[in-house]
Amino acid sequence: MSKVKEQEHPQVAEDAKSAQTAQTAQKPGKGKLKRKAYEKEMAKLHVELVKLQRWVQHEGLRVVIVFEGRDAAGKGGTIKRIRERVSPRVFRHVALPKPTEREKTEIYFQRYMAHFPAAGEVVIFDRSWYNRAGVEHVMGFCTDKQYEEFLKNTPDIERLIIEQGIILIKYWLEVSEEEQDRRFKARIGDGRKIWKLSPMDIESHRRWYDYSRARDAMFEATDTLVSPWYVVNANVKRRARLNCIAHLLSLIPYKDLPQEEIKLGKPHHRNGYKSPDRAYHLVPEVY
Repeated sequence: MSKVKEQEHPQVAEDAKSAQTAQTAQKPGKGKLKRKAYEKEMAKLHVELVKLQRWVQHEGLRVVIVFEGRDAAGKGGTIKRIRERVSPRVFRHVALPKPTEREKTEIYFQRYMAHFPAAGEVVIFDRSWYNRAGVEHVMGFCTDKQYEEFLKNTPDIERLIIEQGIILIKYWLEVSEEEQDRRFKARIGDGRKIWKLSPMDIESHRRWYDYSRARDAMFEATDTLVSPWYVVNANVKRRARLNCIAHLLSLIPYKDLPQEEIKLGKPHHRNGYKSPDRAYHLVPEVY
């Protein structure tokens, strides 16, 4: 396979001006991608993901992929396309609800680590421990002390995770304010997507700049050489999915393992079998 060259991890802006520049750079330079071209490229990437899956199992790798980003940035759609053609027993999806009363008394990272992979598994977090750096901080669901301790301790915890042999990959899907607004409005008028608009989503739309400041602080504290953040331009969903999957494949060296030839044997003889003479509860053929 021809690998995509690994990009250097994004250097975090240290002040508001440079942060705004970095955000502006995430605006798309290319328009929408036609479905036919998109599906053609996605099919190629799906083949490679299957090869990666076999390699992960063969080598007993443990992989954690974190997806973060603003509401409506396309995290769920990207994760769906990653998992579409691979085994759900190898590529596990974790999207935790709000913590229970018991979980609130645990060590903060405890509920997330309970879902970490064993050998031969890839775990994809649709939002992760970084909830504390985002929604919990902005919405006041944690104390200032808890927030500050999180930013201070997370790089050391992630370093320990990596030292234990786990491959940790962190993606931030960046979407512009205008595009988020467009997607929210589209959800309002679509009966298939209205469930995606929670009160928290509505509030995040109103607090765009509060979340921008939280993102910038999170990058500055946790975008390290050991565990960098990879920022995906997500203003065009199809391009974002292709770019993210291609980049993911470039981060985990793998080989195309030889596949044994598969042959279908001849079907057994009927040996007197007859279909039972009974009525079935058939589903009406409305379509």
